Amino acid sequence: MERYSTVCEEGIDLLMDIFYAKIRADKNGVGDIFNNKIGTSDEKWEVHKKKIGEFWRGMLLGTGSFQGNPMKAHMELPRFPKEYFDIWLGLFEESLNQVFDPEPANAVLQRARAIAMGFQSVLYS
Repeated sequence: MERYSTVCEEGIDLLMDIFYAKIRADKNGVGDIFNNKIGTSDEKWEVHKKKIGEFWRGMLLGTGSFQGNPMKAHMELPRFPKEYFDIWLGLFEESLNQVFDPEPANAVLQRARAIAMGFQSVLYS
């Protein structure tokens, strides 16, 4: 698969497909959290991927029509181990490296790490 040399809408869409396929299949606990919250139907996952894709478009491209409060959504989940953020980031990094060349992948990963740190500081303080 050819990788994208810059962050673009098509790359974000592909990232969402690859990343959430990994999440759905995860057997380390993170998959259970997502599958319990979203469900197992492909239709519900498509809605989730589209919504989170809009979030990333806003974060990375300054576009998108994301509606929601990610922190509130995470606070409403049943409490989960802090280590799940490392699993999430690992799957995200794997996915980024499949979709983007190293430079844009690293830039997106840095944003994801900062977001994860912000969530952790609120959820586990």
